[in-house]
Amino acid sequence: MAEHDTPQDTSHDLAPPSLDAAPWLARPETLRVFAALSGETGATRAVGGALRDALLGLPVADVDFATTIAPEEVIARARKAGLKAIPTGLAHGTVTLVADGVSFEVTTLRHDVETFGRHATVSFTEDWAEDAARRDFTLNALYAGMDGTLFDPLGGYPDLMAGRVRFIGDPAMRIEEDYLRILRFFRFNAWYGRGAFDAAGLSACVRARAGLRQLSSERVASEVKRLLVAPQAAVAVSVLFDYGLLCDILGAAPKLSRFARLIGIEDALDRKPHAILRLAALAVFVPEDAKRLARRFKLSNAEQALLALGGVPFVDALPDEAAAKRKLYALGPTAYAARVLLAWANGDAPVTDPAWRSAATLAERWDAPVFSLRGTDITALGKFSGPEIGDMLRRVEQRWIEGGFAEDREGLLALAKALTADGGS
Repeated sequence: MAEHDTPQDTSHDLAPPSLDAAPWLARPETLRVFAALSGETGATRAVGGALRDALLGLPVADVDFATTIAPEEVIARARKAGLKAIPTGLAHGTVTLVADGVSFEVTTLRHDVETFGRHATVSFTEDWAEDAARRDFTLNALYAGMDGTLFDPLGGYPDLMAGRVRFIGDPAMRIEEDYLRILRFFRFNAWYGRGAFDAAGLSACVRARAGLRQLSSERVASEVKRLLVAPQAAVAVSVLFDYGLLCDILGAAPKLSRFARLIGIEDALDRKPHAILRLAALAVFVPEDAKRLARRFKLSNAEQALLALGGVPFVDALPDEAAAKRKLYALGPTAYAARVLLAWANGDAPVTDPAWRSAATLAERWDAPVFSLRGTDITALGKFSGPEIGDMLRRVEQRWIEGGFAEDREGLLALAKALTADGGS
C-alpha cells in the first residue's frame, strides 16, 4: 500500500452467509411455524431482528415471519397444524401464532399505500423486494428461509457488518411515514452502529425534529429507555445533544458528564445498565426534575421512585462501612445501590476508586438483617397503648441500628425489657 493510500471499505462486497446453524432456527417451535405455513403455494421467511442479532452473534429472543400467504390463509393453515392463531392486526396483515407456548408474529408481504404514524393503508403483495422497501433500515430488511438461506434485497448485510444504520430509500420520506423513526435511528446506532452516523439519515432526522411532538409519550419513552441501555448509548446521546434533539426529548438541559461517568462506573463494576437510573443521571438534579420527567414519559410508580433518587443528595462524603450499612438497611438494596452510583457519578472519584467500589457493592456482600421484634413482644412485657407499642419498637430498633445490628432476637428482647424498666428513656 502506498504511503498515502487509505484502506478501502469492502463491506459492500460481503456475500450473505447461511444461517442454517443458527440455534433459534432449529428450535422445535420455530420449525412448527415453518411447517404449518409450508405448502404447494406461498413462501415464508423469518425476518428482521432475529436475523440481525444472529448475524452479530447476539442472543435471539423473538422471531418474526414474513409470508406471501394471505392473513386468513395463515390462520387456516396454523389452526390445521394445531397452532393457536390470533388475528392481532389483520388490517396490516399480521397474525400472532403460538407454538409450544411461544408467540410469533407472521405478517403478509405488503407495501404501504398511505402512512400516518403507527397506522397505514396497506396492499398485500408477493414481491419480497417491495416488502423490504417499506421497512425503516436496510439492516432490518433481511429474510431467511427454513434452510437458513439469507435473502438480502437491499444490501442490509454489508451495512450490518460495517455498523451502518442506513434508511431505506429517501430518509425524509421514511421519517415522514412515522416520526418515531428519528428516535429509532439513534437507538439503532447506539446498539449496532460503528463510526460516524450516516450523514443523510442524520440530516433528515434533524430537519424533521418537530415531528417528535406528534408522538405519544409512551412511544417516546419506550425508545428512550431502550437507547439508554445500549452499548453505545453515550455516543448516541452526545449526538442527540449536539444536534439539538436531546433537549426537545427531555424538555430540559441534560448533564452529559454525569451520564458518561455512570456508564463508566457500571462498566467497571460489570453491572447491567438500568434505563431509569441512567435517565436520572442524565436529567434529574432536583426532585422537580423527576416529577416532570415522570409525567412527560408516563412512568410507572416504581420507575418514578427510582428516578427521584437522582434529585436527592446521598451524603456529603463517602460513608464508612458502618454508615453504609445503616443506609442500606434504611433504603433497601435497590435504592441504596442507585443512590451510591449516582453520588459516585456526580463526583470526580475515578471508576477504580476502592472505597466507592466497596460502598457500591455492599449489598452484594452483606445481607441487611431483619428486625425481629413485633408488637406482641412488647405487649408481653406489660400494658401499653398502641402508640406506646409503636414508639417502643422504634426505640429498640434505633438502638439496634446504632449498635451495628449486633443483637439477636434474645438481645432485642432484653433491650426492650431494659427500656420498659426505665420508662422507655
